[in-house]
Amino acid sequence: MKGLLLLANDVEDIEALGTRALLIRAGFDIVTMTFEKSLTVRTSYGLSVKADKNGKELDVGEYDFLVIPGGPYVAKKIDKEQSIKKLAKSFTDKKKTVCAICAGPRFLARAGLLDNKKFTAFPGSEKDAPNGIYRPEKKAVNHKGIITARGPGAVYDFVYEIVAELQGAKKAKALLKDIQY
Repeated sequence: MKGLLLLANDVEDIEALGTRALLIRAGFDIVTMTFEKSLTVRTSYGLSVKADKNGKELDVGEYDFLVIPGGPYVAKKIDKEQSIKKLAKSFTDKKKTVCAICAGPRFLARAGLLDNKKFTAFPGSEKDAPNGIYRPEKKAVNHKGIITARGPGAVYDFVYEIVAELQGAKKAKALLKDIQY
């Protein structure tokens, strides 16, 4: 299976790179992409990372799922960024899994993708999803093909839900055992 993972300047390091590493460990092919002008992005903790593709050259049909990490970039871009919302909507329109962690679910909320769905997110982010069913006590939530998680401390739970959704609970449990979680 092939996943698409969004990178942006000020993306949260653990949410982006930790999620990527765990998904690759689980056997997924993960392609990173960005809508930034350059393929090289700078994470919120100063690491330079080069994305595999620019968002303008994407064919959503090539991917089975989408991952949107959080980070400070979300607050900076949420009101003007349309590309991320459109990308997430294109995945859900094709009945493909969409995953977002921390502040990343704000993009899903603004695109109307969390309406009447259970979700979790970084505290305060739920205000963007007034029609969603916010579950602040959960580290990760999977509801009808939308997987959300609270923040960097929930990366393992987030990846578990992704793997369980796409490869089954047995494979997800094996991943956690393999990494000594």
